[in-house]
Amino acid sequence: MRNTPNKITLCLDLFYKGISTRQIQSHLQAFYPHNSSWVSIYKWIIKYSKQISKFTDKLKLKVGKELQVDEMQVGTMKSRYNGWFIDSIDTETRFMVASEFGKLRDEKSIKKVLGRAKQNSENKFTTITTDGFHLYTKSVKSVFGYYNFQRGIQTHKVVTQSKNEGFNIKIERMHNSVRHRIKTFRGFHGSTESANAIMKGYEIYYNFIRKHLALGKCPYELATDIKLENSNKWLELIEISQTNN
Repeated sequence: MRNTPNKITLCLDLFYKGISTRQIQSHLQAFYPHNSSWVSIYKWIIKYSKQISKFTDKLKLKVGKELQVDEMQVGTMKSRYNGWFIDSIDTETRFMVASEFGKLRDEKSIKKVLGRAKQNSENKFTTITTDGFHLYTKSVKSVFGYYNFQRGIQTHKVVTQSKNEGFNIKIERMHNSVRHRIKTFRGFHGSTESANAIMKGYEIYYNFIRKHLALGKCPYELATDIKLENSNKWLELIEISQTNN
């Protein structure tokens, strides 16, 4: 790359802290003699989010007993580039186990997230908690195995807020963090693939970069064996992913 690693990772960090690409461009104009356009910054976000996630999506995780799964809409109903962010979280380590952004909140997308969660956790979850959305019941049992639910090895817990059963507080708190970052988004300005890469980048930021307030540390420190020694964790994750992909 013609630009320095520190400059590129600075842009990644600012973006996932809530700064727009055009605001980052303005920042670079003030502090770097050779500025990069917001288009270059956007391309860096897509490129390195994809690269790191190819590595992190394959990590074997040390998890607790409960997986919470939910979805949230990104963008507006009228926006051409709106879609659904489907994600899952381990309630013990707060690690975002698997996520996927797509145009539809369909069975295929839900199964993709559940399948990765099952694989990465080595099927250690005994309780899968969701809301009452009708596609979850079939998807959960299909992915984790009908036999396990029939024999009581695993349980699908359905929490329906409309029936005053509360809500899945840990994943909802995580969604509040996601909403804080994307509150300025009216929608994504690219393909579904690039939108998914941006949300994958947020998953990386949530798991590896940002300290969890309740934990006092990053979720990866509890859920993985990875040791990040560099204060520039973005750079270290890029280097690790280049070695392992």
